[in-house]
Amino acid sequence: MYNSLFEKIENSSPLDFGDILNKSITLFKKIWVQGFVHLLITIAIVIPLMIVIYIPIFALIGLSGFENGYSEYGSSEYPIDELSIGLMILFILLVFIMSIVATAFQFGITAHFYRICRQVDTGIAERSGYFMFFKGKYLGKLFGIAIATFGIAILATLLCYLPLLYVMVPLQLLGVIFAFNPDLSVTDLIKASFKLGNKIWLVAFGLIFVSSMLAQLVGMLLCFVGVFFTAFFVYMPVYYIYKEAIGFDNTEPEEDKLLVE
Repeated sequence: MYNSLFEKIENSSPLDFGDILNKSITLFKKIWVQGFVHLLITIAIVIPLMIVIYIPIFALIGLSGFENGYSEYGSSEYPIDELSIGLMILFILLVFIMSIVATAFQFGITAHFYRICRQVDTGIAERSGYFMFFKGKYLGKLFGIAIATFGIAILATLLCYLPLLYVMVPLQLLGVIFAFNPDLSVTDLIKASFKLGNKIWLVAFGLIFVSSMLAQLVGMLLCFVGVFFTAFFVYMPVYYIYKEAIGFDNTEPEEDKLLVE
């Protein structure tokens, strides 16, 4: 599967910017409700994770108030400073862990959305639920992808942000490549996303940028609430990039059978 995927990337034809954008708009008209549902599921999980992150901050604020209040009545040997440092370390660890969990969850939900895109676009039956990737070996792979993505983004940021602009395209492609090749290793998935990203970077970047702007603009025109309905439009061009560059088999992929058992 790995060699076949790389051969398809190597032999892929140039992408048509206008054609992909038009197809993306047409498909999104049919699938915007599913995009909204996937967004609600993501929000329902991510918001509690963000709340957990702020628990150490509230604890630090409480300790600060305790220390200031106690100083009015005299000094204390209570190790407030040591607790504050400990809570700060806890906060950093929580931010890292919750960011990984949130990223992994988002990858899984987005991957399922790509499968729905294929179902509506091509008519290939998709019998699995929203959490099809949150089971068995795919769950561990999601966390592996999340950690790798987090590491790549941090490294690119440390290199004066400019590389972050470059890696944005491969990281966006990583989700759709995982969606249709979930049996590949994390390393192979990342290699494939960068190989495809390198080949079509300019067109892919343009499509991602334009689709993001359209999603925000149309959402704001719909009294800002519309952003919730248009947010997933950015994934439409990414889906068609994969379809045009790599394509799908005529038969139902083997991973579909595995995921619905």
